[in-house]
Amino acid sequence: MSPSVTRPHARPVYLADTPTGLPIPGEPRFTSHEDARRHRKQRLAAALRLFARHGFGEGVSGHISVRDPEHPAHFWVNPFGVSFHQVRVADLIRVDATGRVVSGHHPINPSAFVIHSQIHHLHPAATAAAHAHTPHARALGALGTLLDPLDQESAAFYGRQTLYDRYEGPSVSLAQGRDIAGALGDNRAILLRHHGLITVGGSLDEAVHWFLTYEHCAHVQLLARAAGTPRPLTHEQALAARDGFGDPQLGAFSFQLLFDEIVAEHPDLLDE
Repeated sequence: MSPSVTRPHARPVYLADTPTGLPIPGEPRFTSHEDARRHRKQRLAAALRLFARHGFGEGVSGHISVRDPEHPAHFWVNPFGVSFHQVRVADLIRVDATGRVVSGHHPINPSAFVIHSQIHHLHPAATAAAHAHTPHARALGALGTLLDPLDQESAAFYGRQTLYDRYEGPSVSLAQGRDIAGALGDNRAILLRHHGLITVGGSLDEAVHWFLTYEHCAHVQLLARAAGTPRPLTHEQALAARDGFGDPQLGAFSFQLLFDEIVAEHPDLLDE
């Protein structure tokens, strides 16, 4: 009789061949830099409109950037002085490594340049970065507290977040931007005490999803602490939840649903 052979367990038919088992499509592929650039700019404009929907505008503060697919040292960002509620693809600007606007007709917010340029420079894998001064993240930062793994969503940041405790006024110097980018490390979120929140990702879709999720989780944590003493996930539970809810592919696809919604509501954002 032949010796027994241990066969690998087949994946159940209801699970897709993805890390999470969810039927998530792969990343789109483009045959030209122009097509890839249009894709990123459309998502950037949509992300800014989503920030407007969530009330993340705070005067002239807040910016989202995405690396240019052809010129990796350049990034696209929302222009200074254009409301999140009104920004279109046509309004976006491309900025080089010196802070010069090389595409577009609007000026750059100095804070956007010093923060985002240094993140993109020091972190080649950070295709995009999102930053705003949101209420619940600011409240959490004022407490000097990061997210606890209170639920599945917050576990996406378990071991992937850091607190930046230094404050020297508005970020307008490259040295301060470099310091923030260095403190980010390999995390996907950095909470700036007395300032706001920054998230990064391998795509704009992913970075913006992490931002929205972090802000919502900060709200949950503040509510839970106000109501009583919340019980967080154990270390093992948090790691298991992070494997699912912290999956980059899931994060990017979650943004796609919001993209479809906001474009249907505000098709003018795609105007070039």
